[in-house]
Amino acid sequence: MKPFPLAVTLALVQFLSPLARAHTPVADMTDAAKNFLAALTPEQKAKATFALTNSERINFHFIPRPRNGLPFKEMTPAQRLLGLALLNSALSQRGYLKAATIMSLDEILRAVEQGRGPTRDSELYFVSVFGQPGASAPWGWRVEGHHLALNFLLVGEHIATTPSFFGTNPAEVRDGPRAGLSVLGREEDLGRQLVQSLTAEQRALAIITNVAPKEIVTGTNRTVTALTPVGLSAAKLDHAQSALLHQIVEEFARRYRVEFADAELKKIAHDGDGKLFFAWAGGLAAGEGHYYRVQGAGFLLEFDNTQNNANHIHTVWRDFANDFGDDMLKRHYEQTPHGK
Repeated sequence: MKPFPLAVTLALVQFLSPLARAHTPVADMTDAAKNFLAALTPEQKAKATFALTNSERINFHFIPRPRNGLPFKEMTPAQRLLGLALLNSALSQRGYLKAATIMSLDEILRAVEQGRGPTRDSELYFVSVFGQPGASAPWGWRVEGHHLALNFLLVGEHIATTPSFFGTNPAEVRDGPRAGLSVLGREEDLGRQLVQSLTAEQRALAIITNVAPKEIVTGTNRTVTALTPVGLSAAKLDHAQSALLHQIVEEFARRYRVEFADAELKKIAHDGDGKLFFAWAGGLAAGEGHYYRVQGAGFLLEFDNTQNNANHIHTVWRDFANDFGDDMLKRHYEQTPHGK
């Protein structure tokens, strides 16, 4: 039997996705992970599963490279649907559409590069499960490939969702039947609207350099801390500017299902605008390489569009304390000693 093309599979999972919203995130993820693993052969399961303590769980990257885990390319149509259902269990409809479309962009790159670059394949996205889903002990999972790296750790009823990376190349498709497609276009437009709205006094604080970094500053660092200079405080923005800044944060947060997004946005609101900062680097006009970041008391988001003549976007959301569930795991092991 010929496998379904990934594009068809993604569409089927999106169509079925409302059925997965009847339970809590923990229940949905646990059910989805169990169903996925139950459908695998022993050989596939050996590729897809790791101990929670395996260093692979923190082997985070977003470039086209050899990876561990089970790729969609090696799955049957039914297995592929179940793997995508696991991905869908964490994301909002908006986020799932972004993730699915990011995967599809590898086909455009393959046509453009004609074999001159690295391997481009929309099915080389890998599913990995760490520990035993549904067990009393912590467990986690990941979906990762070129320009998509999503990491989750579950400890009881708590879920960590970072590091979270979404990227696009091309940022805007400029030729062919998909011309005009810009998966992360809203993130780009909101950032530029905000920096262009600033007064000269505000720009003096917000614009940290006229040259944008070639990559997100935190890269694939295992842990991150607040970056300096911090930029412009949200407390110094007028009402319209503040609305733009909060729209940026919300656009990133609402890639995830509503329970995660609402909880994160509530924490940020509780910290107040005095703890929220916006920084920009690079040109202000469309087509010029640029970078921005928003950071608060507990999080950092970065946006970079400098490569390929400023048509190649990298974005990331990091948690200062709880990337890879570090803080949750620490508290869990303090309260539940090993062996119990």
